[in-house]
Amino acid sequence: MTIRTTVFGENVHEQTSQVVRDLYPNGMHSTIADALNVDPSIEASWVTLQMPEHGLTVEKLAATDVLVWWGHAAHGEVKDEIVERVAKRVWEGMGLLVLHSGHFSKIFKRLMGTPCALKWREAGERERLWVINRNHPIAAGLPEKIELDMEEMYGEPFSVPEPDETVFISWFQGGEVFRSGLCYKRGAGKIFYFRPGHEAYPTYHDENVLTVLRNAVKWAYNPGPAWTAVTDAPNVPVDKALEPIKERGLTIHAKGAPGLR
Repeated sequence: MTIRTTVFGENVHEQTSQVVRDLYPNGMHSTIADALNVDPSIEASWVTLQMPEHGLTVEKLAATDVLVWWGHAAHGEVKDEIVERVAKRVWEGMGLLVLHSGHFSKIFKRLMGTPCALKWREAGERERLWVINRNHPIAAGLPEKIELDMEEMYGEPFSVPEPDETVFISWFQGGEVFRSGLCYKRGAGKIFYFRPGHEAYPTYHDENVLTVLRNAVKWAYNPGPAWTAVTDAPNVPVDKALEPIKERGLTIHAKGAPGLR
């Protein structure tokens, strides 16, 4: 089994901030992909916002089992047509990992259907991520908590749908708490939101964080054939019904008319 994984990186802060360049000289996307490739069952590559079609061509997505998404400063620059393309692949069964400030990405908001808003503070606070779902596959091999010496605070309320499962809850030095590891399913695709990952701190050099990412890729992988993502509402004529039926009663639609939208 090889899980074909694509890491999308915004690649903006790496170009504008020396702090970020020092921490991630080859880009955050490259660091994450390299860490995933440590696992022999994962084959990770990366794309960036600046590439044609953001690197997320029809062909690339068709060859992607799990997509990892990191964005922050340029959510609005992601083309809507690419967002819809990614959403369709998730409905078909592609896994999606959304990291840190990707909570405000177009794709996450598209799939959640909510504002995905939260409170935040950038003060280099200690973060303690408690593993509250010890038997979850994403928590495999982890201690009871992950300690990050410096991170950006995210605080509740987090305006997302109630998750199917919660794996982590964070506590911050300033007192706030946050649901930091949330699992969802949309169509045939699994989605995992993981909070840590502020670009000004060395979070993606922490081995426990990287273990979470590798576990999450495996959890999100769907080995089954792709679903057909139905985005239309076809009108099935009476004479095409699987069993013979007679039309009766009043109707408001003309024969063959599309559904109302």
